[in-house]
Amino acid sequence: MPELPEVETIVKGLRKKVRNRKIIKIWTDWPKYFKLPKLQKEFERHVVGKKIIAVERKGKNVIFTLSDNHILLIHQKLSGHLLVGAWHQRKSDEQLLEKWQKEKWIPDAKTGAYWDDRNRFIRLVFYLDNKQMLVLSDLRRFAKVLCGPKEIILALPDLIDLGPDALNLSQKEFLNLFKNKKGVIKQLLLDQNFIAGIGNIYADEVLWFSKIHPKTRAENLKKSDLKILYNAIRKILQKALKLGGSSIDDYRTVEGKLGTYHLTRYVYQREGEPCYRCGAKIARIKIGSRSAHFCPKCQKELKSVK
Repeated sequence: MPELPEVETIVKGLRKKVRNRKIIKIWTDWPKYFKLPKLQKEFERHVVGKKIIAVERKGKNVIFTLSDNHILLIHQKLSGHLLVGAWHQRKSDEQLLEKWQKEKWIPDAKTGAYWDDRNRFIRLVFYLDNKQMLVLSDLRRFAKVLCGPKEIILALPDLIDLGPDALNLSQKEFLNLFKNKKGVIKQLLLDQNFIAGIGNIYADEVLWFSKIHPKTRAENLKKSDLKILYNAIRKILQKALKLGGSSIDDYRTVEGKLGTYHLTRYVYQREGEPCYRCGAKIARIKIGSRSAHFCPKCQKELKSVK
């Protein structure tokens, strides 16, 4: 699932490409996206004819401010990513690579990143007034798409209940979050109602960088540990932003390109490989339903209460 660096990278790309563009038509082969309202025709009524005034990020959500006081919200979920470019519906006589022969939408460009296999699962198309398209490529069809009046969308629990943004917290605010807080640190970092934007990749990365075992309980962390963790979150997320995010699985930029943070990752999905700090083999454990990657030598679990 795209995390803060991936979503922020997409938002920055969208601002350059779709701001001040009008949505003139939509197409989809998966109307189940439209949770609110439930009917595609009602969704079209809210979207078609509206101009995209601004594009922002709230947690892992992409928020489009539209004209007429409307909000379009897209959460890309597990396999979704937004692209901007030009496509045409596949022609029966087109000569295509085998993997593309059953796809409905084909890039107009003859070559380039849009032909990456991960970009071929186009489920939703917004036609723009400059002959470009904003599309959602989503292999698993889990994305969430909402549109409606601003006061309704922004009041939804999914947004209201989000914790503070991981990159917009001061150190003092971060430390205050942990006052009297209990729980396993890896699970807390993944809790979007506690801190918004961090997912499985960057939780593992920041904990390795902080030398904190993922099973360490928050109540056992000293103030000095939390300051190190705060600085690690900022350092890792900013590095990932600079590198355009991580393209380990489905994520791509709005131009269809790979992010490159995963090429420099410290611990995530490096089970059995040597730790860059001490040389011990990276281990993987389950915490709840999620995997956690860590160095058993560098990241000792703190069990004594502070």
